[in-house]
Amino acid sequence: MALRIVTADERLSAAANKTTVALFGPSGSGKTTQLKTLPAAETVCIDLEAGLKSVQDWHGDSIPVRCFDDAVDLACLIGGVNPAADPSGFFSEGHYQHLAAAHPDLVRLIASKSIVFLDSITDLTRQAMAWAKTRPEAFSEKTGKPDTRGAYGLLAREVIGLLKHLQHAPGKTTIMVGILEKHTDEFGKVTWQPQMEGGKAARELPGIVDQVLTLAQFSRAQDGTLQLDPQRGTERRLVCRAGNRFGLPAKDRSGRLDETEPADLGALLRKINATSTNQG
Repeated sequence: MALRIVTADERLSAAANKTTVALFGPSGSGKTTQLKTLPAAETVCIDLEAGLKSVQDWHGDSIPVRCFDDAVDLACLIGGVNPAADPSGFFSEGHYQHLAAAHPDLVRLIASKSIVFLDSITDLTRQAMAWAKTRPEAFSEKTGKPDTRGAYGLLAREVIGLLKHLQHAPGKTTIMVGILEKHTDEFGKVTWQPQMEGGKAARELPGIVDQVLTLAQFSRAQDGTLQLDPQRGTERRLVCRAGNRFGLPAKDRSGRLDETEPADLGALLRKINATSTNQG
């Protein structure tokens, strides 16, 4: 039996060293630049979109990923073995041991890092869709023609499974970056939604992570209050709380964040993970 009791001290220790974050923002809002606020020696960037030009002077390590098969393998090395996995499937003992034997350099690198920066889940879902379209589930059993519903169903299952596996990575803070899109309906109502292939993965992601943050541009009124201003705003901030007055995606499971925080992801993580004693 793998069940065991976790003490309060163990729980506090784990909380101090591990947080899962979804970081959204419009294209060009500076999401990738948040890497520079994180400790380079402790951070590895999983680069799915060849988009590190804006942080070419960042001194941390990165791993380029250009297909979904490689993304799954890397997630297995980061998250370790899933004891509930099919013995012949992804994230099983056999899958992990095969990869560990083939890539000992990656195992050592990952073991030395406490922060995984996944840039981006938008591109992860695009790679997953390209992969799903080649699988048997993406074709009709009767006609052999492509079945779009089958491809999207497979995409959702595999992407959600990968993200949940990263969520359980022992002792690692995982930051999943995604593009945020503005939608205006026929009645003029504006909503902001993650840009991801398939709606199911986008809907389930907030339930997987501890924190949902939106990086946005603001200006200040004469009385000092913040106003969302994506085009002309001069102040970047992280929106952190659900039900915020800006209508942006956010969630704070820690209960320690203000509605908005300065655009410094490293400082925000320290605030989340501060113990009660440290907070005074």
